[in-house]
Amino acid sequence: MVKEIQDIPKIVLHIHLDGSLDVELAYKWLVEDGYNYTIEDVKNKLQVGEDCKNLNSYLEKFDIPCKILNTANRLKVATYKLFTKLASQNVVYAEVRFAPLKHVNSNLNIDEVVQAVIDGMNEAKKQNKIYGGIILCCMRGETKENNIQVIETAKKYLDKGVCGIDLAGAESIYPTKDYEYSFNYAKKLNIPYTIHSGEADGISSINSAVSFGTKRIGHGVRCIDDEATIQKIINNDILLEICLTSNYQTEAIKGKHPLEELYRKGVKISINTDNDTVSNIDINSEYERILKETNLTLEDLLKCNYNSIQYIFATEKVKEKLKSIYKK
Repeated sequence: MVKEIQDIPKIVLHIHLDGSLDVELAYKWLVEDGYNYTIEDVKNKLQVGEDCKNLNSYLEKFDIPCKILNTANRLKVATYKLFTKLASQNVVYAEVRFAPLKHVNSNLNIDEVVQAVIDGMNEAKKQNKIYGGIILCCMRGETKENNIQVIETAKKYLDKGVCGIDLAGAESIYPTKDYEYSFNYAKKLNIPYTIHSGEADGISSINSAVSFGTKRIGHGVRCIDDEATIQKIINNDILLEICLTSNYQTEAIKGKHPLEELYRKGVKISINTDNDTVSNIDINSEYERILKETNLTLEDLLKCNYNSIQYIFATEKVKEKLKSIYKK
């Protein structure tokens, strides 16, 4: 089964750069910065344990990556390493997201941050068979001025490596409805967008995202609580970026994960990891878990990938190339 999973060409639409930082790289940079950690210490600081109770405690694992991804070279190397790893797992297209303002400091402005990440992606693309783009995250709890800066930066680098924007962060503390301005502005600038919602907050958060005109929702699993919301997602042709293991760890889901039920009802879903390092998984192990814990088959997972092509933030030319891979 492991070989069959590896052989599936995969599309990953929801993965965070900071939450997927290579552990050995993090260890090396922490030592360089004068921290006296063992590799095991670093793992414990980057990965959630059994005691993870909610999204807010899960998000604490981003503290060190945000601290050490503080130079252009480190951002470039971390991005290169992630795209290269994804390519080795037969990911043919990936959209990697991160919050650029988390890495701005006295030596690094937002343009330098974004360009470094684009450079790392482009280097990996040259050396591997992988397409993709970078999504810039606006943050819940951030000032309107700062989120507008992220959107304007996305516009500046759109089609030059950046492919869209997102809204991320503590959803239960900062309601989705408060960020309508972000997506109105993105629409005005013709920037594609996805929105984290229906993870730590419920139906109202999803309904806000739908009302903003999104065609993709990060997670969205709480829609399972309301049949009318499921129908709204189907009727509005919205893709859910599903992250099974992460949803269990943040306790967005308790009990059986609804991804199979949503798929059977006709909701378009894509399979993602969210944060490889924080969750201590990769896309292949996530496929393996889904096949073990649900009645979905390899064919179903292939179909999820193929169906997600129309929702990616890429040119028609790239979409056609991806379709040809699946038709083979």
